Amino acid sequence: MATFLAACSSGHESAGDSGAAGGELGTGGAKGGGGTNSPDASAKGGAAGISTTGGTAGTSCCGSPTGTITEFAIPTADSQPSGIAVGPDGNIWFAEANGNKIGRITPSGTISEFPVPTTQSQPFDVAAGPDGNLWFTEFGSNKIGRMTPTGTITEFAVLSAGCASNFITVGPDGNLWFTEEFCNNVGRITTDGVVAEFPVPSAKSSPWDIVLGPDGNLWFTEQGGKYMGRVTPAGVVAEYPMDTGNQTCGSLVVGPDGMLWFAEGGTNKIGNMTLSGTIGSIAVPTANSDPTAITLGPDGNLWFTEESGNKIGRMTTAGTVTEFSIRTPASHPANGIVTGPDGNLWFTEYYGNNIGRISP
Repeated sequence: MATFLAACSSGHESAGDSGAAGGELGTGGAKGGGGTNSPDASAKGGAAGISTTGGTAGTSCCGSPTGTITEFAIPTADSQPSGIAVGPDGNIWFAEANGNKIGRITPSGTISEFPVPTTQSQPFDVAAGPDGNLWFTEFGSNKIGRMTPTGTITEFAVLSAGCASNFITVGPDGNLWFTEEFCNNVGRITTDGVVAEFPVPSAKSSPWDIVLGPDGNLWFTEQGGKYMGRVTPAGVVAEYPMDTGNQTCGSLVVGPDGMLWFAEGGTNKIGNMTLSGTIGSIAVPTANSDPTAITLGPDGNLWFTEESGNKIGRMTTAGTVTEFSIRTPASHPANGIVTGPDGNLWFTEYYGNNIGRISP
């Protein structure tokens, strides 16, 4: 199984396309067949989680001191949790790249796991769709998955071979949009499973994260090029050049100021960009911290993961940064952080094999 992380120099390997959609997997069962997938494992959360407090003192919106981090162990060993999203059922869902599963954690910390029918599919990111289902990318199998909140999984092949689908989000047209790192495309899939692909003009741009912008277009970062990309719902792609020192390597979010904020792992900064293309950046205090994933918190601040720094960062739009240390050493919080329905921030620990929760 190939290992992959969200970093500027990350080189990903794609597994071969295999298996068909479906598969009934009982508790701890093997893969195969056709039908419904059910959870194969669960773990106690809540009181079983381990909490620590770091950074500066403050009052949380949710009853714990600001910066209190609680970690919940994933039942499958070395599952390599990646992308994370809030589902339509009020739970938090995450992709297990090495575990080949989609995980679910309740706000109280109970974890369940759902195996993906295709073996070695390397599920990478997950998003809540407009149809009430969860949608996820399969980095290793060249497919997009659709999953009901009760666990039924259907898989759809993308058009081009060996594309390594990465991040996925909902567009203004009610479709799901995703990036194809190796094929240099942005993809679109309808809720019925019809796929279209749109080439990125710059060669070897390695499109990465993708979000819906305030202008009604989709915006995406590029690992391989010095550009920020934009694609209209009609599929017209444009690119905006970045300053020489900026590298749009990590994830992307729309800030409370309407700007695009993104993680710059290679330059150890958090960058921002107006929709007209004006660029700015703010340094992260911890050297070589490798900021990777970013989201908007319920407090109106930007929250981000520090993959090498092993911290969670909080940044105001004015540039004030506070950092909170994660208890598990070398946990590599890499590809996912999201605001949960409980008002906390939830994140994945790629090598720590935990789901983390931090109070804002």
